[in-house]
Amino acid sequence: MAIQAVRANASHLDAVAQLFDAYRGFYQQPPNLEQSRAFIAERMAGNESAIFLAQDEQGQALGFVQLYPTFSSIDAHRAWLLSDLFTAATARGRGVGRLLMNTARDFALETGAKSMMLETATDNVTAQGLYESLGYVRDTGYYTYLLDLRQR
Repeated sequence: MAIQAVRANASHLDAVAQLFDAYRGFYQQPPNLEQSRAFIAERMAGNESAIFLAQDEQGQALGFVQLYPTFSSIDAHRAWLLSDLFTAATARGRGVGRLLMNTARDFALETGAKSMMLETATDNVTAQGLYESLGYVRDTGYYTYLLDLRQR
């Protein structure tokens, strides 16, 4: 069965929102499809991210990847933050994640980016294996810090 990745648009909103809600659940967030749908709709409406949706021949949504544009001041170039990657549990092991990662890379190259970056949980070894098999290198020279503005 052929799987393809397409650039998501408003016609894909519900499918992406369901996958996004499941993705958030993977990271221990409570289910909230309404919030997930609103978040994805806002990104699409403002053209604030690039979202690619993997589908099978019947149009069944299998996974998605979401990228945010950014820049590297140190290297003075455009870059993309690969923020979200998720494959539905029923589609795992079928190459969906690899397809989405390669689609994201091709898109970044087409937009003139010099690099892509991503973060993942330290215990997400399955994803880490995929990333490293695609040439991503774990950064050992920088720490990531987060300031939670809601805690102030």
